[in-house]
Amino acid sequence: MKLAIMQPYFLPYLGYFQLINAVDKFVVYDNIQYTKKGWINRNRILSNGSDITFSIPLKKDSDYLDINKRFLADNSQQEKEKILRVISQNYKKASEFQIIYPLLEKIFLNEEKNLFKFILKSLLDINSFLEIETELSVSSEIYRDKKTNGKDTVMEICKSLKAQHYINPVNGKELYNKKEFQEVDLNLQFLEMGPVSYNQFNDEFVSHLSIIDILMFNKKKKVLDFLNLYYLS
Repeated sequence: MKLAIMQPYFLPYLGYFQLINAVDKFVVYDNIQYTKKGWINRNRILSNGSDITFSIPLKKDSDYLDINKRFLADNSQQEKEKILRVISQNYKKASEFQIIYPLLEKIFLNEEKNLFKFILKSLLDINSFLEIETELSVSSEIYRDKKTNGKDTVMEICKSLKAQHYINPVNGKELYNKKEFQEVDLNLQFLEMGPVSYNQFNDEFVSHLSIIDILMFNKKKKVLDFLNLYYLS
C-alpha cells in the first residue's frame, strides 16, 4: 500500500494533488502545530501577470495550538467573499471560469469555522471534481503520540496503516534517508512535479500557484493529464 502524509493546505498547488493521486491512502495532519508563516490558510493566484497572495483570516489564539484547535475569524465569511471577488476580477476572462467559479464559491463559502475541517472539506471537493479516488484520513485518528516527530511519526503512521511504500514531496530529501526507511521495511520515494506550463492570458508563465489557476485555464481532461506529470526518485 502506497501512503503519503502532509499538512493541510488551502487550495494548494498542483503537486499536492499529484501526491494525493499517486498513493492509495493520503493522511492529513491535524494534530501538529499551526505555523503562522506557512501556507496552511493562504495561497497565491495570478493578477496582472504576476502572483498575489490571499489569506483566510483566523481568530487570534496561541501560536502553540494544533491546527485542529484553530478557528476562522468571526469576519471570515465577509473576507472570503472579498477573496472571491478578487478571484473573479482576475480570472473572469479565463476559459474555464464559468465552470470553476461555482466550485470555488462552494469551497470558500462553506460556513465551517474549524480551520482543519474547513481545509479538509476543500481538499475533498477538489478531489471529487478531479475524480481522485484516494482515501483521505486524519492523523489524530491514527496516531496521537506527541513524543515523536518528523520521520518517527511518519514511520509510526505507516506501521499503523500497514503501508509498505511511503511517498514524500521532493523537498523531503533533506529530511528523510532511504536507508533508515528500508531498515523498517519501508520503500521511500520522492515526488517531483514535472515541467507543467500552460497559457495564462499570453503573459510570462507563473508557476506553482494555487490549484485555482490551473483549473481556470485548462479543461478538466488536461488537468487530469497534468496530475500524472511527475517524477519519482
